[in-house]
Amino acid sequence: MTDGIIALVGVAEGKAAVTVAVTGAAKDRFNAADLAKAAVIAMGGQGAGGRPDFAQGGAPDGARAEEGLAALKAAITG
Repeated sequence: MTDGIIALVGVAEGKAAVTVAVTGAAKDRFNAADLAKAAVIAMGGQGAGGRPDFAQGGAPDGARAEEGLAALKAAITG
């Protein structure tokens, strides 16, 4: 099994969505729901939900998608 984090941030009709999956040994260090929540909050949303290995959420301001991606990167790299 491959170890890693897959994160998608997309924009449709002015709203943002984020999906995060954590695989393999990366699950020992990262929680997908926490990562998705960091992105959603950075984009002006309330939070995200899911499991430790797969989570998703949405935010009202798609113009802040880059901020959400930056928050994801920061949560991963510390």
